[in-house]
Amino acid sequence: MSRPQHFGWFLARGFGPQGWGYPSLDWDYDWTRPEIYQEAARTLEQAGFDLVIIEDAPSLGSADTIDLRVRHAFGGPKHDPLLLAPYLFQATRHLGVVPTVNPAAYLPYTAARQFSTLQHLSGHRLGLNVVTDTGSARHFSDSAQLGHDAAYDRAEEWLTGIRSLWRSWEEGTLVRDPDTGVFADGSKLQPVRHRGAHFAFDGPLNAIPFTDGEPAIVSPGGSGRGLGFAGAHSDVQLALAPLDEASVRAYRAKIQDAAIAAGRSPADIKILFAIQPVITSSAEEADRIVAASAHPDDAALVQIARKQSSDLETDLTSLDLDRPLDITIFGDHVSRGSIQRLIGDRGEDVPLRAHLTALARTGRITDRSGFVGTAEELADLIEELGDWGNDGVLLWGDFHPVTLHRTLDELVPVLRRRGILRREYDEGGLQANLRAF
Repeated sequence: MSRPQHFGWFLARGFGPQGWGYPSLDWDYDWTRPEIYQEAARTLEQAGFDLVIIEDAPSLGSADTIDLRVRHAFGGPKHDPLLLAPYLFQATRHLGVVPTVNPAAYLPYTAARQFSTLQHLSGHRLGLNVVTDTGSARHFSDSAQLGHDAAYDRAEEWLTGIRSLWRSWEEGTLVRDPDTGVFADGSKLQPVRHRGAHFAFDGPLNAIPFTDGEPAIVSPGGSGRGLGFAGAHSDVQLALAPLDEASVRAYRAKIQDAAIAAGRSPADIKILFAIQPVITSSAEEADRIVAASAHPDDAALVQIARKQSSDLETDLTSLDLDRPLDITIFGDHVSRGSIQRLIGDRGEDVPLRAHLTALARTGRITDRSGFVGTAEELADLIEELGDWGNDGVLLWGDFHPVTLHRTLDELVPVLRRRGILRREYDEGGLQANLRAF
């Protein structure tokens, strides 16, 4: 039997219009109400998933691309995922819920108190997907926008400060002895005083300590600075890499080396590789889908350009498809990883059409050129990842029930029969489930 792995779902649309642009919209779910998200969360828990990560972008982007981002609901609107989390906790007992948070948007003391409250209310199932999006900075202050590495410096100071507040109640502070009437020993509270480059605040925190670990920290980011942040601070790394053995092992080695450099054990970080599969009923159907994707028409390329314009906050739809892409059009705030995903290994001297065509092209799971295939074929890939020492997989999609069932209905039984997907949860919240194997 294969080694079990951790499974998560990346809610790629965030707390936004689930099903928009697809026929499934006519199921008439209201994306602004909690029911569709609660139904999806219960499905993931029934399937044995460890966590759901809720994408977010608090900004509609720059003035030049706002229309592109909202016209087709690629970049907005999005409601606040932190406020959705309690509804998902209420609907489940074991599933970890990981809203995306931006350090620029939350003062450390307020963040520490709010996150602590949710950790207790959820039975210690909260996680935080810490992102360093700098394009949203203007919504929170009139300070100058930080560069890529400086934004990570701020996130590091923010998270370190929050943890100092969480730990301001040292062991033995909380007494709760009804015989003596003593609830807590105030002499053991740590007087946190933080004066840093980006934040200034005092403690101790007005919230009791955790019984089953702090909220799990999740991080994306493939840059050297991003990997260093993950090595020092993260419990889960959202990984994007080609899923061949050499690439997977090289990526894992970078994260593990970063953990060791930060004085941590490599086992402290679970690395989940992101996959957006297309599950088909037969190999023949998969072959037809892949063949059709090799020759996208201009309308399909424009649709991809719209999505990329939202992600990159740069209008690609106004560019000539047959001229080389000048990457200097992307501002410093644009993720280097997002730019790299657009241009791949094709370089900068090829037409934009070639980049978009490459993104339109799907591949077969069987030859490891993509993620189109049957449930058995995807299970083969996940099993192979496990042979390479993989921690788990993060499936990618919206939260419409049609999307979840199309992906999971055949896959879950296959994974369970092979011993890859958990059937039972550990007690002790998200951290306990992450440590279980």
